[in-house]
This record gives sequence, structure tokens and C-alpha cells, in this order.
Amino acid sequence: MAGDDLTASESAILVVLMAEAREVLNTELRDRYGLDVRKPQRDKLTRLHYVASRKSGSTYALQLDDKGWVRMQSDLDFTLRGASALGAALTALQAHLRDRVLARSGCATLAELFALTDVRAPAAEPAGPLEARVVAAYRALADEPGAWVSLRRLRPFFADVPRDDLDEALRRLSRSEGVTIAPESNQKTLTEADVAAALRLGGQENHLLAIGV
Repeated sequence: MAGDDLTASESAILVVLMAEAREVLNTELRDRYGLDVRKPQRDKLTRLHYVASRKSGSTYALQLDDKGWVRMQSDLDFTLRGASALGAALTALQAHLRDRVLARSGCATLAELFALTDVRAPAAEPAGPLEARVVAAYRALADEPGAWVSLRRLRPFFADVPRDDLDEALRRLSRSEGVTIAPESNQKTLTEADVAAALRLGGQENHLLAIGV
């Protein structure tokens, strides 16, 4: 995505958050990887909507945002003076994940590939309909059947699908037994990303999906 002027360090932050595929504390990033996401980097990546961040105690919780997952589908520049081998390794890793591993995995996007659980529909379910992918993505994100999952977390799994098509699939799915799509009851907790990911349904903006209720 030309024009965002990401530095090698900022690109590396996106790679780490892609690999984690979850919300992770900056203190954990420091302890685990020696990576400290400082305020200028955090502010820039948040402004670009590549990273979602929120204050958590004395630190920040970070995760790859919708546009961040989409950005990972395009080349990143890891060129760094004095660290050409490291840059080459990261460039090769990203390129081969996207162009070789993803193509063989059966997943449509890197968001699906890095989900913490299997996002593909079970063999007994049709693999074609978009609704089956939504159900599979929900299962990857939900702690248990019937748990609420935000549409903000769901949408990155469908970076390859036009938004209108995904919205229509969600509306069709909402008419199925055991499926509920609802607004967030505490509107004060909504982030800009939550608002942007909302689905217009039943005359109101909805932010949450539950399946198996």
C-alpha cells in the first residue's frame, strides 16, 4: 500500500501482531520478543488503522486492525541499514506466507491462516456459501458456543470479500435459528473500529454476533 511510509520497525510490528493474531499487551511484547511499541509508532499505526490499541493499566493492549490484515497482503519494506540479512529474512517470510503457504492452506486471507483455531467449515457443512465461512470464522474467535464476538474482530477474516456481500451474508445468517446479531449495550465502550465494522440491521447499528444461543 504505497504512501504509508512505514519504517522497517513499523513493518516488523505488524508482522509480530499478525503472528500473535490476538490482543497482546506491550509489556508481553517486550518480555517475549524484546519489542517495545513506543508512542510515535503506536500513534502512527493507529492513525492508519493498521493497529487497534487501548490503554490497559499502565501499558497498552495492541492487535492488528482490519486494515492491518489487509496491509499484510501487500509487500512490506524491511530495508534497514546494517541489518540487510534480517530485512531479507522478513521479506522472504512475508512473501512466502502470502504467496505459497496461504495458497495451499485452504484459507482465503492471512487473518484466517493465523486464527488461533481452525477457521474452515467442517466437512459436513457446505464449503461454498459465504455464510459457512462466517460460521467457521465465528468458531475460531468465540471462546464457547453462544459467546459474543465483535464484528470488528470478524471482518478481517473477509478482506477478500466486498463489504456489501459480507453484510448480506450476515443478514441472511441472522434469520437462522440460534444466530443473534445485536448492538453493544454499553455504547461508551465502542471504538472507532467498532463503529466502522457495525452492521445496519433492524433499523439500528449492530456490533456483536453470537451463534449457538
